[in-house]
This record gives sequence, structure tokens and C-alpha cells, in this order.
Amino acid sequence: MDATERVDAVVKGTPKQLLIGGQWRDASGGGSFAVENPADGAVLCEVADATPADGVAALDAAVQAQEAWGGHPPRERGEILRRAYDLLMDRREDLAVLMTAEMGKPLAEARTEIAYAAEFFRWFAEEAVRIDGGYAVAPNGQGRFLVMRQPVGPCLLITPWNFPMAMGTRKIGPAVAAGCTMVVKPAAQTPLSMLALAQIIQEAGLPDGVLNLLTTSSSGAVMEPLIRDGRARKLSFTGSTAVGRLLLEQCADQVLRTSMELGGNAPFIVFDDADLDAAVDGAMLAKMRNIGEACTAANRFYAQAGVAGEFSRRLAERMGALTIGSGLDDGVQVGPLIDAVAQDKVTSLVDDAVARGARVLVGGKPMEGPGHFYPPTVLADVSDDAAMRHEEIFGPVAPVSSFQTEDEVLTAANDTPYGLVSYLYTRDLARAMRVSERLETGMVGLNQGVVSNPAAPFGGVKHSGLGREGGRVGIEEFLETKYVAMHVGS
Repeated sequence: MDATERVDAVVKGTPKQLLIGGQWRDASGGGSFAVENPADGAVLCEVADATPADGVAALDAAVQAQEAWGGHPPRERGEILRRAYDLLMDRREDLAVLMTAEMGKPLAEARTEIAYAAEFFRWFAEEAVRIDGGYAVAPNGQGRFLVMRQPVGPCLLITPWNFPMAMGTRKIGPAVAAGCTMVVKPAAQTPLSMLALAQIIQEAGLPDGVLNLLTTSSSGAVMEPLIRDGRARKLSFTGSTAVGRLLLEQCADQVLRTSMELGGNAPFIVFDDADLDAAVDGAMLAKMRNIGEACTAANRFYAQAGVAGEFSRRLAERMGALTIGSGLDDGVQVGPLIDAVAQDKVTSLVDDAVARGARVLVGGKPMEGPGHFYPPTVLADVSDDAAMRHEEIFGPVAPVSSFQTEDEVLTAANDTPYGLVSYLYTRDLARAMRVSERLETGMVGLNQGVVSNPAAPFGGVKHSGLGREGGRVGIEEFLETKYVAMHVGS
């Protein structure tokens, strides 16, 4: 079958309703909203548009299921996740087509994301049976300390549009492993991947009410009452820093535990002694993964004076050779941006930089429709006062500046309220250690352009977030520590 027929088939097989208490149901008001293909603006389908009443019903179901699920054997919780991992991998191709249709990333990248997403289920399947506690004798010998680890309770999980499957499994995996129930709300632009994921984990044997799913075009109206309700005990959010601040204010009312994975402004630093071939390869990964629509995307490129010209030239050559089009077409390497707002923002940032003296080495102008396309772009001599030095570009644009000294580039790299990830290329081991320690970010890519790994702790500092996802610490975010003091006498 051709691309259109494949999309129609996978969309038809994906649920369009809300999942509440184990039952797929229409929104209480009967409403729905459209899901569009960003490559051409075509409507893929309509999905249920949850109301605040639906949100309360979903939280009711999560609260009702919490006690039984919290006592569920850890081995069985892990086996559910392992079965879900197998199902994701078995259906990788269909899930990739679905993701590309609603989000725009090329099929090859969508396939990679499905595998990445599945790995979170496999990782946390193994962590479910490793939740431990502690025992100690009190210093005075008169008592004993028992330490227990228990699920935090019902959770609210809000996921973004740019990695619609992986950001779901990265939150759902540890919640399931820890014994927490949840209400999940995906982004309105990309609900289909989460709907398919919920169907899969339900098929894997997750009990009714453990995962409840709300698709809605009115996120604030539906989720704020749940945050302020008092029965949910944790919020995990991935999205913009502006929305994260608002959610933190709302969480303060009930002192909800929070995990926040927010915006970034990643520097990519190339020193004179770097392997330039490796640096360009890494730059392509760090910049063009997900069309640049990633919080981990390299946002500011700094090349030392001795290699700045050659690095910029090679990067522009590679960027300009990429194939642009619908992500569903064979051979396409760059798909559309998510919507017209994203395209307009990228256009505005590039125009601002050029007006302030930047030179366009490749790209630099939005493409004609249909679809929300912007060509891969490299800018040289970008001034420090250009807006793109201070804002997330979230698009396929690489602004390059040169620097002279290590101290100079570290001052520039750290001159931002964000601190998610940095990238660093050098063959000097001592410099690698010095710079990695001084960079004010939660993660560093040392001579590599991708840092994401389910087995490693993902997260940032400063305005880039709170807490960590993935790795051994990922499940800690969903566990409370209880201390029991016991008197035993002499």
C-alpha cells in the first residue's frame, strides 16, 4: 500500500476516545478536536476533547485503583512493562507511521524513537524488583531504624508533542514500576501516539484505572483542577519553562511533588584541537535530531578561532545537502515543523540575527506551503545580542560564533538562565574535565552529539527543570521514603 493508505490504516486502528477506569469513552460533552498532518495540513482524524468533568472522573479512577496497585507484586509490575516493551517493538513500523503523520519527523527518526521509547519500559521493568529500603541500629543501641520505599500515589503526567511516544514511556515506565496510578495528558498536536501507547499497555495487562488518558484542547481548564484537587500527589511535566513556572505555582497549593523537564539553550563548543570530522557529525546529530525541535538541540555553536571558518563551511555543506519533504516519503531527512507558529518563530529569529549582522551560509528563508517547512540553515558571525542566542530556536537553524579562549567560551556558554545540556569537542583530556565541570548544565555530551539514554539520568539545572528521568534515579521520583523508629530496649 502507498503512504496515504498506510496512514489511513494505522489511524483507523488507533483509539480516539478517553481512557478512564479501563474503559474507552467519549468526552462527557461529546466534543472532539482535529489532529492534523503538519506536512500538508490535512486532518488525520478527530479525537475526544476532554472536559474538566472528564478530568475529575480520571482522577477518581486513579485514586480508586491506587491502594490495590501499590500493593501489586513488583515482579508482576515489571512483567507488564516487559510485555509492553515487546508489543512496542513488534508494532514499531505502524507506530512510526502514526508518529510521523501527526508530528512530521522522518520515518527513520520515528522508528528510532519507538525503539528508544520501548527501552524505558524494558529498563523500568528491571527496576521494579530493585526497590529497596534499609535497616540500622540506633547510635544509642536502644532502637532500630527501618526505612521503607512506597509509591508516592496518584500522579499527573503531562507530555509534549516533540517526542510523543518516548516522553510518555519515560514517565509511565517508572510510575508503573513504583506502583503509582496516573492520569496522562498528551499534547493536543500529537495525541495519537499516546492513545496507541495506552492501548498497548492495556493489552499488556495493566489493571483498569492504573493509567487514565485524557486528550483535550483545553489543557489548563482540565488539568488545573486536578493539580489543585489534593488527591494527586505528584506532577511530572515536560514542556516549556513558561508553562512549567505556572504549573509550579499551581502545585504549591497542595505541595505536590514535582518533576519538571523544561526548556534549554544548549551550547555546542568546538576547540581548535577537536577532531573536526567528529565535531561536524556530532553537530548534525545535536542540531538536526527531530528537525531541531528538541530541548536537547544545540542552540548556540561556538567554534574556536582556528577552526571556526572550516567548521562553519563543513556544517553548511552538510546541512544544505539534507533532503526536505514529508516525513512519510522515502529518503526524506528533514520534515515540517509542528505548526505555523513554530515556522513563524524560526523565521523571526533568523531575520533578527541577519539584521544584526549574521551571514547566511545556507538556508535562511521559510519555504512555500503547503506544510510548515523551514530549510536547514547555518548562520555565521551571529552577534551576542541576537534573539536566538537567548531563546530556544526549536528549528533547523545553527548559529555559529567564534571564540579565542576557554574562559571566554565558558562565560558565554553559561550566560543563560537555562542549563539542560552542553556539547563539547576536544582531544585534550584535562580540558575535557575542566570544561565539563564548569559548564552549568545537568548533562554534557563529551565528543558526542546525543546524550539521551534510558539507563542514564536525564534532566537539567537552573530554569531547565527539577528532578531526573531515566537511570537508577528515575524511579526515585515516584517513591516516598518512610522511616520507622522501633524501640527494642537494652
